[in-house]
Amino acid sequence: MISRLLVSIVSLLFLSACNTSESGKNWTHFRGSEMNGHANVETAPLNWSDSANIVWKVPVEEKGWSSPVVFGDQIWLTSASDDGTEFYTLCFDFESGELLNKQTVFTCDDPQRIHSTNSYATPTPCIDGNFVYVHYGTFGTACINTDNFEVEWKREDLKAEHMQGPASSPILHENMLILHLEGTENPYVVALDKKTGETIWKSVRPADIYDPLEPVYRKSYQTPIVIEADGRELLISNAAFMCFAHDVNTGEVVWTIEYGYDSTVSQPLYWNGLVFVNSGWIFLDNVPYFTRQFAIDPTGEGDVTETHVKWMYEDEVPQIPTPVIVDGNMYMVHDRGMVTCLDAMTGEPIWKEKLRGNFNASPIYAAGNIYFFNVKGDCTIIKPGESFQKVAENSIGETVKAVPVFVRDRMILRTDKNLYMIGN
Repeated sequence: MISRLLVSIVSLLFLSACNTSESGKNWTHFRGSEMNGHANVETAPLNWSDSANIVWKVPVEEKGWSSPVVFGDQIWLTSASDDGTEFYTLCFDFESGELLNKQTVFTCDDPQRIHSTNSYATPTPCIDGNFVYVHYGTFGTACINTDNFEVEWKREDLKAEHMQGPASSPILHENMLILHLEGTENPYVVALDKKTGETIWKSVRPADIYDPLEPVYRKSYQTPIVIEADGRELLISNAAFMCFAHDVNTGEVVWTIEYGYDSTVSQPLYWNGLVFVNSGWIFLDNVPYFTRQFAIDPTGEGDVTETHVKWMYEDEVPQIPTPVIVDGNMYMVHDRGMVTCLDAMTGEPIWKEKLRGNFNASPIYAAGNIYFFNVKGDCTIIKPGESFQKVAENSIGETVKAVPVFVRDRMILRTDKNLYMIGN
């Protein structure tokens, strides 16, 4: 009996190690394969510059703020022309950086305008091995075969008035590709069959709540997550004005909370039975004043604003960067550089520290440290803990808005001009 138990334990440990090893080889979504900002690597670069510890560097044509995704020996990016008339995919070889394929997936004769800080290729692709899924908001969504680079299917009929350009990234769940197209008119969420591109379900935000809002207050740019609560799979979507929890298999709205108005960007988080969502801008006297971070018990039904919100925090909460939770503490960097460490269960602040510059990229936890990249390409690396502990500072000297990718003990970094593979 004891020997069988030992064999079982050893087998479980081996399988766990294999799973961790495999997950550390690929990076399949925005903010990682588990979309929690954690990289499954044992070591990660601590020192680099634009010339030191660079394994390879290749130019990235045109413009895009999307982050890379990695599967096997391929790195995928999206890009677009500055004027929004052409939308591209780029595939690079992992080891050499060689450009394996570039193709124009969509074109547009009369593109919508975008915000000056956005791009026409901001949504990050997602990938599941033989297929990569690229999304440019209202301009199109496509599935591409990673073996032969052929387009398997396209959708150009999923429209939205983004107002400031597309930004929500697609996610994969089971047989579905889930997209958010939440513009100024009839914002909605849609689940597609990832093999065919056909619509499985579509959920439009409730007209009785959204129609009375000014159009500018209906838009959002966030990327959802899927969690399990009380045995039910929920799609957590922090839309403009309110957060929705959908039954991910049907699109049915299970619960909502109401928090405010405009332009949610930061992605939800899930840890230790709580959902953490960002409100986007809260307006006072018609002026964007601040954003709020909420912790929610996800087991309710209906309007749970008064019953299931566990805490709310509003002091220098970021609008764009998504926080990361490590060992029960939430680390978030405000768009203007203030880093706050909160107790994730209570919302109580533990420490604050100001970093230089402005921030768009979300922090990533890799090999025991947290990496914060500002827009100018400066990176501050800290050790998570009960006080601010700086480990290193580095600069790539180029604009960084994409999330850094950590796989196979290396870092892949997209800037406004280049794609870098950085080693130790």
